Amino acid sequence: MSEHIVSSYDQDLEDLRRQIAEMGGVAEKMMADATVALVRRDTGLAEKVIASDKRLDVLQREIEERSVLLIARRQPLAIDLRETISGIRVSGDLERIGDLAKNIAKRVVAIADQTQPQKIVLGVEHMSDLVQEQLKDVLDAYASRNLDAAHDVWERDGQIDALYNSLFRELLTYMMEDPRNISFCTHLLFCAKNVERIGDHTTNIAETIHYLVTGETLAGERPKNDASNYATVTPGA
Repeated sequence: MSEHIVSSYDQDLEDLRRQIAEMGGVAEKMMADATVALVRRDTGLAEKVIASDKRLDVLQREIEERSVLLIARRQPLAIDLRETISGIRVSGDLERIGDLAKNIAKRVVAIADQTQPQKIVLGVEHMSDLVQEQLKDVLDAYASRNLDAAHDVWERDGQIDALYNSLFRELLTYMMEDPRNISFCTHLLFCAKNVERIGDHTTNIAETIHYLVTGETLAGERPKNDASNYATVTPGA
């Protein structure tokens, strides 16, 4: 990072980076804990995830306020302005990731007393594991300004969408085979959609990294493969 004549300017930027790193750590833990809570039907852990969301909300507000003050006082240009704007964008995506993890945790509380086979949850767990890898990789890429790593996360978004499509059909099949699965699988469908949306937010962060490093918007269409809006399952098929 470049050094500025006014040392407090460097400190302002460093504080911004530190808070974003803290947000990233909270968001990662919330998603990991929400997944473990889902697999184990652990309502205590789910409640901790729900409570953690308040910390993310506070950090996002502080980052936005710090960024606005930095722009007003320092009037940054070029890379410094992009870093400030990128900080606001990334904090917004991390706050939404926290919201989505909290939503998963709320579903855990709703289905904790249901006794459907554990195998039904495994697809959501696998999908979540992949998205957690994306989140870790994109946060590392943001910290190191690694453009190649950010692009790799961006390219992997289509893989998550394809997995979600498959999981969507699988859960519909479970519901059709046994009506007793309907409530449980409906909650799992919402959990899976929340995981897929977290993947979208990691892709947003990857695009922000591209803007931060190059000053340009990432060209080309995002690799989307979510066809669940058109998915159907034929009875007896």
